[in-house]
Amino acid sequence: MKPSALQAWVLAARPQTLTISVAPVLLGAALASEVGTVSVPVLIAAMLGAICIQIGTNLYNDYADFSKGADGPDRLGPPRACANGWLPPRRVLAAVVITFAIAMAAGVYLAAVAGWPVVVIGLASLACGIAYTGGPWPLAYLGIADLFVFVFFGLVAVGGTYFVLAGGLSVSAILGGAILGCLATAVLAVNNLRDRAGDRNAGKRTLAVRYGEAFARGHYAFLITCAALLVVLVTLFVPGAGIGWLAPLALAPWLVQLVREAFQLDGRDLNRLLKKTAIAELAFSALLSAGIVLT
Repeated sequence: MKPSALQAWVLAARPQTLTISVAPVLLGAALASEVGTVSVPVLIAAMLGAICIQIGTNLYNDYADFSKGADGPDRLGPPRACANGWLPPRRVLAAVVITFAIAMAAGVYLAAVAGWPVVVIGLASLACGIAYTGGPWPLAYLGIADLFVFVFFGLVAVGGTYFVLAGGLSVSAILGGAILGCLATAVLAVNNLRDRAGDRNAGKRTLAVRYGEAFARGHYAFLITCAALLVVLVTLFVPGAGIGWLAPLALAPWLVQLVREAFQLDGRDLNRLLKKTAIAELAFSALLSAGIVLT
């Protein structure tokens, strides 16, 4: 059944993936609270900018993959608005411009507060949002999207939030960014595992296409394991890191179950794992943030 216009826009924005934008801002704010008072307006602007960049990237994905013919009838992922004729491609592209413009407006405010490095971070993030599936060398088609997700949804997102709130960087912010970067990349790893056959036909050289199914499943397990291991290493070896860094280990049984599912599920069943992994990242960030603030 065809969705309403509002439902189509919501589906195109892919709200189930927005946790990978919220989680790093939450952690960056928690880390910044250790060194001073967190400005609520700055935090809101950082959150708005991150979410708008994510939504804009998702919408542009919908538009660009449709334009390249990558969304065929055999697609296993959530339905796309352009490919299914729910939204005109021109309107989706216009929504991309509007969403990125809102992100830029938030960035202008943050730059006024924290200085020119925010301009560099913002422009680089917007460029990667477009380059993910657009431009002459789309990242998703070259097989290097995993690296950019790790950097921009991990290191840059956590570090950038910390920077605008605290006025600098810290080892903890960088390592916190690496932790959430692993989890954000795990979300992409599930997506690429699910879509490996369709991506191969569409010319997308993702890691799952390049190195095969076994690698893709192991890659997911490696990323989840690294995130859990890093909180232990930070607690043991980073001066000033309290026992609160271990709070996300309460999720260990769930994370183990997610890894099991990565080796058991295939096809459309992986859509459930993708959603669970995105929620797990947010839960991981929430527990880690609470542990940092409360201990």
